[in-house]
Amino acid sequence: MLTIEELKFDDKGLIPAIVTDASTGEVLTLAYMNRESLAISLQEGRTCFWSRSRQCLWRKGETSGNVQHIVSITADCDKDALVIKVNKEGPACHTGSESCFFQPVFESDAAPFTYEGLMALLQGRKDNPKEGSYTTYLFNKGIDKILKKVGEESTEVIIAGKANDKKETIYEIADLAYHVMVLMIEMGISLDDVTNELASRHVIDHKVKQEKMT
Repeated sequence: MLTIEELKFDDKGLIPAIVTDASTGEVLTLAYMNRESLAISLQEGRTCFWSRSRQCLWRKGETSGNVQHIVSITADCDKDALVIKVNKEGPACHTGSESCFFQPVFESDAAPFTYEGLMALLQGRKDNPKEGSYTTYLFNKGIDKILKKVGEESTEVIIAGKANDKKETIYEIADLAYHVMVLMIEMGISLDDVTNELASRHVIDHKVKQEKMT
C-alpha cells in the first residue's frame, strides 16, 4: 500500500483524481486533491477534493447531498494520478447528470452500448439542444408529449407480443425503453433510482402494487 508521502503532487501541490462508479465502471468526474483533502478522504471514507476555482477544500455532496463513498483508490505507474472507485448517492455532475462526461466529441460506430451511455447522451440533448434531434424535440414539447409516446410504445409492445412476433417485440421494447429513459431524464430519475427500487423488492413475485390497490 502506498502512503500519501509516496505520491507525486504537482508544483501546486495537487494530484488529479479520476472518479469512477464502482458498480458500472463509468467515469463520473475528474477532480483534484491535495495532501489534506486526500487525507480527509481516507479518514472519512468519502471523496474530498481541492477546489481550484474557490481555493478551498470541497467535500463532494456537502451541499447537494450527492455523497461519494470510496471503495478503493489506486495510483498510476508514475504515482502522479489517482483512480477513485465510489458508490455514489445521486448524480456526480452539478448539472444533474449522472456523470460529468456527457457531451460527445467523437463516437465510433463500434463503441459498445451501455444504458449509462445512452442516459448521458439524452441528458446532453436536454442540456444542449440540437436542431433536428428527435430527442431535443421531445424535451422541447415537454412531459405531456413524452408521456404520450410512452403510452403509444407500450401499446406497440402489447400488439407485437400478442402476435407472438419475437423480432417485432424486441424492436418495440427497445423503442419503449428509449422513451422511458427520456421520461426519466425529464423527471430527474436516475438509473440508480430504478436499480435501488428493484433491489428493495427482495421477492420478485410479491405483487406489492396490486395489494396496495385492493
